[in-house]
Amino acid sequence: MRFHKVISTILHPIVIPTLGVLLYFIFVNQSVTQKQQLLLLALVFGITYLIPLLALIVLKSLGIIEDFQVKTIKERRFPVIFMIVLFYLLGNTLANLPTLRNLGLLFFGTSLSLVIIYLLFSFKLKSSLHLVSMGNAVSFFLIISNIYYLSLLPIVMVLILLSGLLASSRLYLKAHTPQELALGFFIGMISQFAIFSFLQ
Repeated sequence: MRFHKVISTILHPIVIPTLGVLLYFIFVNQSVTQKQQLLLLALVFGITYLIPLLALIVLKSLGIIEDFQVKTIKERRFPVIFMIVLFYLLGNTLANLPTLRNLGLLFFGTSLSLVIIYLLFSFKLKSSLHLVSMGNAVSFFLIISNIYYLSLLPIVMVLILLSGLLASSRLYLKAHTPQELALGFFIGMISQFAIFSFLQ
């Protein structure tokens, strides 16, 4: 049980964006100075981790959500809208910086994923936010490898293996059904490709 909870925490949706940016700087864009990289990592961590975490604490204290797992569709509505806005604004900021324009794809794609998830709420469909994040990460590095003509297959393979491990953990914890996990991963993947096709 503890192992599965650790995996779910390490690969939490609010952790993956920072991890994605870190991998991007290590393996892709090294033209940005180390100081700029640290500043951007701090910005991404603050916007995609600290702010959402603070928002969840406030929502829980107000009784809007029962716990930090936000298991029900009703509890997920406001956090998802909040994250749509945060990811879009962050993507837009990066897209306006010439050396980091392609990094904006990660956040635009994730924002689109969350829009799709929110729309599916109307049909009483819930999907795994954990696997949405992993699907976005896998597609992002596939796209980046194509843009920069890099061999990022090892990263993609590791992310796919981690996605499988994460899916198994979520199933073990009874957090999602197999269908919700598959739907989340699929939404994450197609969103990145859709954004890439639209912006190119």
